[in-house]
Amino acid sequence: MKKLVPLMIMVVLQCNPVLSWGQTESETKKEADKFQDYFYEALKQKAIENYDKAIVALERCLKIDSNNATIYHELGKNYLAQKDYKNAYTSFEKAHHLEPTNKWFLVGMYDVDYATKNYTDAVLVIQKLIPFDPKFKEDLTSLYMNTGEFDKALALINELNETVGKSDRRESYKIQILSQGKYQDAEITNLEEQILKYPKAEENYISLIYLYSKKDNIEKVLETAKRLEAAIPDSEWAQLSLFKNYLVANESDKAIKAMNIVLGSSKIDSKIKHRIFNEFLIYVNTHPQFTSDLDKAIAYFADDSQVNVAKEVGKYYHNKKQWDKAEKYYQLGLQKNTTPDVESSLLLLDVYTQMAQFDKMAKIANDMVELYPVQPQFYYYAGLAYNQLQQFKKAKEMLETGMDYVVEDLTLEINYNIQLGEAYNGLGDTNKKIFYFSKADELLKKQK
Repeated sequence: MKKLVPLMIMVVLQCNPVLSWGQTESETKKEADKFQDYFYEALKQKAIENYDKAIVALERCLKIDSNNATIYHELGKNYLAQKDYKNAYTSFEKAHHLEPTNKWFLVGMYDVDYATKNYTDAVLVIQKLIPFDPKFKEDLTSLYMNTGEFDKALALINELNETVGKSDRRESYKIQILSQGKYQDAEITNLEEQILKYPKAEENYISLIYLYSKKDNIEKVLETAKRLEAAIPDSEWAQLSLFKNYLVANESDKAIKAMNIVLGSSKIDSKIKHRIFNEFLIYVNTHPQFTSDLDKAIAYFADDSQVNVAKEVGKYYHNKKQWDKAEKYYQLGLQKNTTPDVESSLLLLDVYTQMAQFDKMAKIANDMVELYPVQPQFYYYAGLAYNQLQQFKKAKEMLETGMDYVVEDLTLEINYNIQLGEAYNGLGDTNKKIFYFSKADELLKKQK
């Protein structure tokens, strides 16, 4: 019987490890069950926007498993929902360090950076995300715009345009960048490269033409249009080059057709249209049989609020002393506005002076006095016209009224005194005639 005691002890000792292992497995299972319960509780609380309770449940999970990246990720999402950005970022960052290959943890960090407008840090995070998914390059473009790194943004936009195609947002960014002149040269280089790669892509020629136009390099505009015409002959922009060639070759009908296509295009910049029109105007001066085509071309600029094209044509003929043509186009230009503008009216009055058409001058000058009662030039032209028409009393009245509005204009003052002398001479008032002519003479000496 005594031998049985040691044997029993031995059996117990042998059984102890089994008993100890059984106890550990049970405790581990309990911990796992608790972890799962806490985790599901966190998900439930987050779903009903009880973020505080969700965070408490997740922290209990971490006490059981302190290196669980998923728990840190969930914590980050709850903190972010509460706009607790500091804790949110710390949580996402811990998750990322634990599992560097999980892109969603980086996405969480990026979301915090974007929400807090920390675009500089967001750039660093998004650059880590791009190897997981190249689509994040779109986000990087926006970030570069926000950080003011426009050179990087432009390079990335061009890369994406070539690899995935253009987008409205990127095109908007590009317009914004290229509005700053210092980036235009880089874009010109890029477009030249694109044209070499894709000679049939019209949009690259058009963009290049636009940039040269912005830089007022019209020669380069026409050169690029010529290249476009060689690559894509039916392009509207190619008509720029064709028009020039047709004019040089005196193929008038073809030139007019090309010009009308350019002027009627909604794609072509107005500065380029004005250049084309001016070239045709010069051509018409030596080929007057195409004047009617010039008149039709003016109609294309009817809605141009910047330039009154008919008036500019009038000035062209005015400088050449072709008074009848100048009159025609000044009249056409005056029809554009409901109220005649001062400059056009004064130019037209000068034309009537040169043409000695004093009836027309008197009528327009009187009408303009009504519209602009403090503009002394209109009183002067009215007085001049009435003197020439020998209506001296009307001339005197107009000139004496208008003289009050002459301010620091010596030439106009001299002319007023001469015309007043003429008016009083016509009225037979010798003393006043001498007075005004003498005054004009004194002013002339000052002018010298």
